[in-house]
Amino acid sequence: MNTKIYLYIAVCAGVSFLIRELPLTLIRRPIRNRFLRSFLFYVPYVTLAVMTFPSILHATSSPIAGLAALVLGIAAAWLGANLFQVAVGCPAISLALAFLLTRRKKTVPPIYLQRMSWSSSTY
Repeated sequence: MNTKIYLYIAVCAGVSFLIRELPLTLIRRPIRNRFLRSFLFYVPYVTLAVMTFPSILHATSSPIAGLAALVLGIAAAWLGANLFQVAVGCPAISLALAFLLTRRKKTVPPIYLQRMSWSSSTY
């Protein structure tokens, strides 16, 4: 087995540990800067939005259907719909629009337009 994989795992573990440990060791006093506190307050929400927004748009075969479901979900939640209504409405609109936007006319190949002769043995 390749021994470099263990080095890669060790580096990833070290970086992950440092990201979690450095703020605890370097910042011992409470943060009093109002701007920095408000910035740090929104970091988890922004991180969640950055991870989920592309997934919402690309979850269906058409990004337009994903965008419509996102807009419907935001509007429904803004207007006071409960979680169940939003959770049912968004996939329903996404499914309906994906079906309508990706629906194509089925064309018949030219060979089937010809009359078939059952008497010929061309199987």
